[in-house]
Amino acid sequence: MVAISAVLVLALTGFAWRSVDNLIANIDRIGGLGLGGHRDGAVDILLVGVDSRTDAHGNPLTTAERAMLHAGDEVGTNTDTIVLIRVPNDGRSATAISIPRDSYVDVGGQGKAKINSAYGATKETERAELLADGKSEADAERESTKAGRQALIKSVADLTGITVDHYAEVSLLGFVLLTDSVGGVEVCLNQAVDEPMSGADFPAGRQRLDGQEALSFVRQRHDLERGDIDRIVRQQVFMAQLVGQLLNAKILANPGKLSEISEAVGRTVVLDEDWDVLAFLQQLKDLSGGKVEFDTIPVSDLNSMTSAGESVVKVDPKTVQRFVAGLVGEDEQDEDTAPKIDTSTVTVSVLNAGGATGLAAKVSAALTGKGFQEGTIGNFTGGSVSSSRVLAADAADPKAAAVAEALGGLTVVADPTVSADTVSVVLASDYSGPGSAAAGMFDLDATSSATATPIPPAPPIDAGQNGPKCVN
Repeated sequence: MVAISAVLVLALTGFAWRSVDNLIANIDRIGGLGLGGHRDGAVDILLVGVDSRTDAHGNPLTTAERAMLHAGDEVGTNTDTIVLIRVPNDGRSATAISIPRDSYVDVGGQGKAKINSAYGATKETERAELLADGKSEADAERESTKAGRQALIKSVADLTGITVDHYAEVSLLGFVLLTDSVGGVEVCLNQAVDEPMSGADFPAGRQRLDGQEALSFVRQRHDLERGDIDRIVRQQVFMAQLVGQLLNAKILANPGKLSEISEAVGRTVVLDEDWDVLAFLQQLKDLSGGKVEFDTIPVSDLNSMTSAGESVVKVDPKTVQRFVAGLVGEDEQDEDTAPKIDTSTVTVSVLNAGGATGLAAKVSAALTGKGFQEGTIGNFTGGSVSSSRVLAADAADPKAAAVAEALGGLTVVADPTVSADTVSVVLASDYSGPGSAAAGMFDLDATSSATATPIPPAPPIDAGQNGPKCVN
């Protein structure tokens, strides 16, 4: 996202396209990843942050660089940041969807595994086999890396239901160098932190972080209430602030800054070879910070455990696909005919018309997690109901439509007994959306903690707000 934004700003600020060409020319390109072909009306980009001990060209990092990144000498490539970016073909908006690194999914050749192992584990297995077959170290590294990337791309596509069109990869070193090249990025913390494992040691309030400090900020997950989910929120507010900073400033009009960014991008960013970046940038000419949003897929249990005792994050592909499809629908709607709703202004009552004990409370919690206000929670007394629905004074009420979408696409029904300033949800035995038992069903080789309840996605973070969003 940083690299793409940097190139974009060059175009928006009137720099000669030759300067953009020079920047793009420094980026390492890879082919044969089995990517899609823009068949669904949008460009879908898989952005991967890798914890690698080499740069984009396979050259080992220096001792000083490894020390700065808290990177040891062990062999392996971890994909600790996985983001699916969806950009409609008209380029007027972008939605970046984060996937927790410990999401327990199907990985080709491994069965069920954490999604961040798809790249690294596949690569190391393939590498060992290639070396055993007599391949050179260089050939084994190149071919196994390709296999790892292919495995991750397929795992993300299977989980989200979205075909990946383009692939972008940036290393931890790139994150540091790019942050420093733009003069640091401003963040805001609700309270002070001092967590030695990540190196995060910051006061409360607003502050500007350099590259090394920013890396600690986005890597912390210990001592955070929701662990990796809160870490993802850190990553999102950082990226949102950086994107907004790049899109709304003339920072790249400085030739010295351009040189720094070009060097950082060339050394640490990898893109697929079929991506015509210049053509893509021309599609984004109207993109602004307020048109860039960051979301996270819904998860069912942050503290799940496999039968082998491995801690994982449970995700249900059907629930994730409904959620991602909903975001896709929002991206492609006309803003004048489908205005976005501020969920904090919508009060939702949830009534249980089925036999599932406690369902209304769980669904209400899922809605408040999405930013809606809690209304009445109880049992439905209006008679027998065969299908779940959203009730509103007017069936065309956009507030009701927002609630229906948040719950997986329920039908909105007009009910004159519902006040104009509230929305009601009636849950029948067919309900399988957020908060239901069906939304939390998984394979038997991973079990949830006894108190686990689905964790709804937080409200989206956009890159157009004035100043950084304060987070834990």
